[in-house]
Amino acid sequence: MEKNDVMQLSYDTDADILYLSIGNPRPAISREVGNDVILRLDPNTGDVIGLTILNLSTHDSFDNLPIHVAMTHTPSAS
Repeated sequence: MEKNDVMQLSYDTDADILYLSIGNPRPAISREVGNDVILRLDPNTGDVIGLTILNLSTHDSFDNLPIHVAMTHTPSAS
């Protein structure tokens, strides 16, 4: 497994935000894909490089885990 393939999770308790990065965190284009769920895409390739969940504690009970999010990207028309 390459270092770029490692998934990193961090949670900011003050901001109530969960961050998930594939590889090292880096600049990205953000696309909202659900209620407070933001998909992070590489601006050059469109590859998924992370996910951010805002207001994590306000979402449904954690009894409903795992949370399923479609991590796909469809390029927008130019």
